[in-house]
Amino acid sequence: MKRKPFLAGNWKMNLERKSALDLARALRDAVGNSSERDVAVFPPFVYLDEVVRALAGTSIKVGAQNLCDEKNGAFTGEISAEMLVDVGATTVLVGHSERRHLYGESDELCNRKLQRALAAGLNVILCVGEKLDERDAGRTEHVIGRQTTLGLKGVSAEQMSKLTIAYEPVWAIGTGRNATAEQAGSAHTYLRGVLAGLYDERVAQALRIQYGGSVKPDNIATLMAAPDVDGALVGGAALKAESFLGIVRFK
Repeated sequence: MKRKPFLAGNWKMNLERKSALDLARALRDAVGNSSERDVAVFPPFVYLDEVVRALAGTSIKVGAQNLCDEKNGAFTGEISAEMLVDVGATTVLVGHSERRHLYGESDELCNRKLQRALAAGLNVILCVGEKLDERDAGRTEHVIGRQTTLGLKGVSAEQMSKLTIAYEPVWAIGTGRNATAEQAGSAHTYLRGVLAGLYDERVAQALRIQYGGSVKPDNIATLMAAPDVDGALVGGAALKAESFLGIVRFK
């Protein structure tokens, strides 16, 4: 089944206001009317409102890198799903490897965040991926299968239309060492089988699975040619218009 490619740029804790807006405008001018593939950017919270306005009227989606699992209240430093919607964000990352492994977010917390995002009307990219020692121990499928199953707990088949999964092996993020197309394709095919077991073949085939981990203009076409790879969640290469556009415009 051919799925529309989804290329997303995660800016993480990078860029200043001017450079963030310059990047947004460069993307707007170059691919703002793209219909062949979906494009999204995930700026830091403090720039969300301005990036949303800079990309208004385009096909480029703007999302947040994280959210709180609570709706509102005394949670200093947190951002709610409703606040994200209020400033114009349409999607959110949940369970990014840096949230899981640097800040200790559990599968259960990721599930609560995902449920909160869906309840507020946001689309979600659920990130899953194994660490190097887990891959070396032959536990890749066990780890990503668990993260997917627990992350999607309580999510209905109807709600799955608002989901994307990003497979991002932790050992390939920011290291310059990306998974081979064969490794990525194998993991994506396994995840699609997990989804078929949790839901059905229709849901599994419709859902897009991105690859994330040292994606660059010179390897995106090879990765996208792998089985079941429907897009990319891009980190460092998404911080400059030239390199991110080289990924978005892959052939």
